Amino acid sequence: MAGYMVLIWDDEAAWDAAGEQDVEKAMRAHRDFGARYAHALRGGSRLYPSGTATSIRHDRSGVTVTDGVFAETKEHIGGYYLVEAADLDEALAIAEAVPCPHGWVELRPVMPASRY
Repeated sequence: MAGYMVLIWDDEAAWDAAGEQDVEKAMRAHRDFGARYAHALRGGSRLYPSGTATSIRHDRSGVTVTDGVFAETKEHIGGYYLVEAADLDEALAIAEAVPCPHGWVELRPVMPASRY
């Protein structure tokens, strides 16, 4: 078995414009997803909007801490799931089922601690 991180990229403006019914429908879809794939889920959560982020950068002069995200993009990571799957094909099948009405998902294998 291998670990995979499913990053959920969202358009925050679309969520801000969404009605209460749309938000509840999406949350229900995530609860249903969680129930369907409980056997593979090892963690996950919804994140606060990108405006609450703090960026920490290391460089030759030390550490710089700034409010907000560093990347200027329309989409931001809005949540994640950590899944365990037998192989990439199984992880892809799980990731394809993640509800993301205002965005998309990114799937990445988690590097085992023994590799670093």
